[in-house]
Amino acid sequence: MSEFEGLDLQAVEDQMDTDEGGDGTDRIVLGVLDGSTDPDEWLETIHGGAVLVLNVDGDLNELASGFARDVKEAGGELVHFRGFLIVTPPGVTIDTDRLE
Repeated sequence: MSEFEGLDLQAVEDQMDTDEGGDGTDRIVLGVLDGSTDPDEWLETIHGGAVLVLNVDGDLNELASGFARDVKEAGGELVHFRGFLIVTPPGVTIDTDRLE
């Protein structure tokens, strides 16, 4: 089974604002959460309106501690799914209903 099976990026994209304003709301950023990227860079990406899909390479709690609280306090969402951390900006909901 591929790591990407079950990861419904189309559902995330459908929830996003498709305005071509260049403000990041039409982007999904793929990356690796391994401690090599400054947490402020992840926050800046989220605050810019992009969705993050990060492959977790290490201890999730430790690696996300630099930005997770700020994302949640701002109204964003975080979901750990099959080795990935999906992080959305405020206004973009992660629908996990199909996982049950």
